[in-house]
Amino acid sequence: MSNTPHELHEEFPDQVDAIHELRQSNAHFAAMTDSYHTVNRAIHRAETDIEPTDDAHMVQMRKERMALKDQIWAELSKAKA
Repeated sequence: MSNTPHELHEEFPDQVDAIHELRQSNAHFAAMTDSYHTVNRAIHRAETDIEPTDDAHMVQMRKERMALKDQIWAELSKAKA
């Protein structure tokens, strides 16, 4: 189990500028990144026992984070094309 936060700038280091630009110009993208940040922080708090949770909830949060990351990547890919 990793206690390292999965921040978007670490997940997509070559896309930092594109993330910033899309957050400014695309409300849907901004909402997705906000949701990613919220669930990512909740996972980190659970992993570090600041706010413990059960295994089922942890799995659900990780799946949500993965789905958001996939959606964010899809939007970044569309913007790059």
